[in-house]
Amino acid sequence: MPGTNLTREEAQRRAELLTVDSYEIDLDLSGAQEGGTYRSVTTVRFDSAEEGAETFIDLVAPAVHRVVLNGHALDVAAVFRDSRIALKHLKQGRNELTVVADCAYTNTGEGLHKFVDPVDDQAYLYTQFEVPDARRVFASFEQPDLKATFRFTVKAPAGWTVISNSPTPEPKDDVWAFEPTPRMSTYVTALIVGPYHAVHSTYEGTGGQVVPLGIYCRPSLAEYLDADAIFEVTRQGFDWFQEKFDYAYPFAKYDQLFVPEFNAGAMENAGAVTIRDQYVFRSKVTDAAYETRAETILHELAHMWFGDLVTMEWWNDLWLNESFATYTSIACQAAAPGSRWPHSWTTFANSMKTWAYRQDQLPSTHPIMAEIRDLDDVLVNFDGITYAKGASVLKQLVAYVGEDEFFRGVQAYFKRHAFGNTRLSDLLGALEETSGRDLRTWSKAWLETAGINVLRPGIEVDGDGVITSFAVRQEAPALPAGAKGEPVLRPHRIAIGLYDLQDGKLVRTDRIEMDIQADELTAVPQLEGRARPAVVLLNDDDLSYAKVRLDEDSLKVVAQHLGDFTESLPRALCWASAWDMTRDGEMATRDYLELVLSGIAKESDIGVVQSLHRQVKLALDLYAAPGWREAGLARWTEATLTHLRTAEPGSDHQLAWARAFAATARTPQQLDLLAALLEGREAIEGLVVDAELRWTFVERLAATGVYDEPEIAAEHERDRTAAGERHAATARAARPTPEAKAEAWASVVESDKLPNAVQEAVIGGFVQTDQRELLAPYTEKFFAAVKGVWESRSYEMAQQIAVGLYPAVQVSQETLDATDAWLGSAEPNAALRRLVSESRSGVERALKAQAADAAAGADA
Repeated sequence: MPGTNLTREEAQRRAELLTVDSYEIDLDLSGAQEGGTYRSVTTVRFDSAEEGAETFIDLVAPAVHRVVLNGHALDVAAVFRDSRIALKHLKQGRNELTVVADCAYTNTGEGLHKFVDPVDDQAYLYTQFEVPDARRVFASFEQPDLKATFRFTVKAPAGWTVISNSPTPEPKDDVWAFEPTPRMSTYVTALIVGPYHAVHSTYEGTGGQVVPLGIYCRPSLAEYLDADAIFEVTRQGFDWFQEKFDYAYPFAKYDQLFVPEFNAGAMENAGAVTIRDQYVFRSKVTDAAYETRAETILHELAHMWFGDLVTMEWWNDLWLNESFATYTSIACQAAAPGSRWPHSWTTFANSMKTWAYRQDQLPSTHPIMAEIRDLDDVLVNFDGITYAKGASVLKQLVAYVGEDEFFRGVQAYFKRHAFGNTRLSDLLGALEETSGRDLRTWSKAWLETAGINVLRPGIEVDGDGVITSFAVRQEAPALPAGAKGEPVLRPHRIAIGLYDLQDGKLVRTDRIEMDIQADELTAVPQLEGRARPAVVLLNDDDLSYAKVRLDEDSLKVVAQHLGDFTESLPRALCWASAWDMTRDGEMATRDYLELVLSGIAKESDIGVVQSLHRQVKLALDLYAAPGWREAGLARWTEATLTHLRTAEPGSDHQLAWARAFAATARTPQQLDLLAALLEGREAIEGLVVDAELRWTFVERLAATGVYDEPEIAAEHERDRTAAGERHAATARAARPTPEAKAEAWASVVESDKLPNAVQEAVIGGFVQTDQRELLAPYTEKFFAAVKGVWESRSYEMAQQIAVGLYPAVQVSQETLDATDAWLGSAEPNAALRRLVSESRSGVERALKAQAADAAAGADA
């Protein structure tokens, strides 16, 4: 929105000038059930390094009533503009500022979000402040390195609960007066307010440590809240992190609050983590969903140390916050005693890293340590490089310096910088001390350059099949057009796995771990003189971050036996390599489909199975030659139905295949089966068609024109919940009529009334890959509207529209030309330009993949 940016230079100047001591924040939320605004009173005490200096404090508010600096009332009209209150004539030393304002509830998931549950008609509030949205609730110096203590006092409606970073006090006359927090950044403060349902427990650590634990959700979800399972994961995380970090949990209690209409997965507010309440599963889900939820829980818990206790100085080190939390959460799942998911690195290889590889091949690719010039830059940088590539590189760093040395460095880092702010050099310095490794060269190669390397095996054998020469060939492909920087070769720590067929299974017979030099060729003399194995797998155990290719002989074996690896991780690495080749146009979509169909029945890891379902559908929708696409979709859909009927009754695989079948059901017979399952005319043993699966079927039947408004309305009447409202919105937008599309478009683009979650649901229904002709007129409409949307909506709402409504399904040169014309004439800001350029790259990639698939069909 206009006037809400903050540059790094401004933040640096303000940090040099100010030391912030404390905030006292008084909020009157007693009218939350009906009102649109609330009274916010902030008193902040801070020191200025200079007499007579000038600075500003941040505030986004519809009305400011009083600004009092050091006892003098300022002219509000003169000092408040856009999102800033100008502060002039500061005293050297202590200053005190009081700001009285009316702030606004939002329905965008930013600031203080207000949601009314259709089940009980009660309002539920929660804050979301990362990156710069504490200023929507109270006046604040909104940057991570101006830490302070925070004392919240909140007046709430009778019978409600108020939760914040400090332990929850007993209310007096519906006023909740919290004790001051430890020093922390504005973006990790939090308030969650409403008639939430609560479950309480404790974590009991060594030395008499007792940490109060709480789990909260709306009462309408309470019957589905599996609090014991959530507490179990949380306690495993406390045990593992406190041992590895050698630093006791730094806050007074730990609450986890499942909140509605949350834009992200979760948020690491100190001691009061907010989590999207879709993680309270009201219908059957596969174990992969529980694994993902557990990783989210552990990710946010890790942030209590890395992010909240020790915080980045500026947002260019956002990657370190997120990558560290991602790496340690996966490591905890893999290693914590009693963990249900010791195979979590398989999930990481198959999902997180594929996200990273995709992001790193976009024109917006950037070094892990990104150049963050302002808030606009950081808002679009919550991406696959910041989270997944960074975590992949940290995993390699652990292999490079040694796990024990890595965590000893981390322990020193926490002790040295507790409740302070740091830069990357502070962590690397600690790791150099404990490992003895010089990390400057490593950092330059891995953290300060963009792009991805490709590793290929070079194998020569004699007539008896004995290896006479083996080397790893490293490539540094050119960066995408428009990307900054140059391709570089890097040092890699990898394992080479040797696999042979034994009783029909691919078994690892040997493993060599070694350093790959930052050169085109690294010889591996250890393999010379050995019989060539059936499969040679570079980067076995997934230690490094690189695209890996199989040699021709290994690829032939894998194509026939991919499902026969005895371990899940090498299977996942081969699946990921095949998917990457498909995206790169090195494997035709039709060949990828056959590979999946030949091996997926033997894939035991449900997370991998579900990833393959998503990838096959995406490949068929976007990467298949248009003339063959329908044949490919028909073959895939028939296979999904066969697997659905033959899967073990009641199993995770059965549920996953039911969803995969529903995603592409297309013939009258297939669609009639969906309707029959919904209406109870037919049943499949073990398959429970519960609330969420019903909506999956309804949405597909609506998208294919079998169901219309009466059926959608009837289903919504069965499910008068927030989830039901979202699903109904999706189904209505999915209908294959010009009227349905026009109505959906108008509700999102021409109006700004929809809350974030409903807007997202409408966009999801609007875009149907088998409605290309119906959606074709909206390409021009998108480019006519998107800049105005970006300039008038909040960031989260604008990004949903800019990404979700881009004509990605119109895979054609015309779409590229229309995008280029808009980029050349519209003068979008850097953030919007980046998002549109990324979407354009997807169309360009799809065109290349379609050409490869068409060529394969011509050669057949």
